[in-house]
Amino acid sequence: MRIGDAAAAAGTTPRALRFYEERGLLPAPPRTAAGQREYGQDHVARVKVIRELLALGLTVDDLSGFADRIPLLVDNPSRRCSGCEPDGPGTGVVNRRLAALDAEIDRLTRLRTRLAEQTAPAK
Repeated sequence: MRIGDAAAAAGTTPRALRFYEERGLLPAPPRTAAGQREYGQDHVARVKVIRELLALGLTVDDLSGFADRIPLLVDNPSRRCSGCEPDGPGTGVVNRRLAALDAEIDRLTRLRTRLAEQTAPAK
């Protein structure tokens, strides 16, 4: 299928497919004699996994660290994301992202408390 059809099937845009390919997350598809990319269902399945991981809060840079393991999630969707980490389950990328999320939650909680204190009616 052509890039527009593959993007639609994966729920994204042709630009995103080219970006994932440039970043090494998606293998380059074969090209037609006219030079157009020809995507298969395997590409679409991989893009869906990439988008799910991004929706979980991982970044493209995070995924680049274990791009070679993304097919494991395509082949076994129930597999845990931590099993795809280069340093083994529960280490590396996922732990760093969880720590960053925890830090952001803490920052937002403090900000919310300050705002509530500043806008509370005077006693």
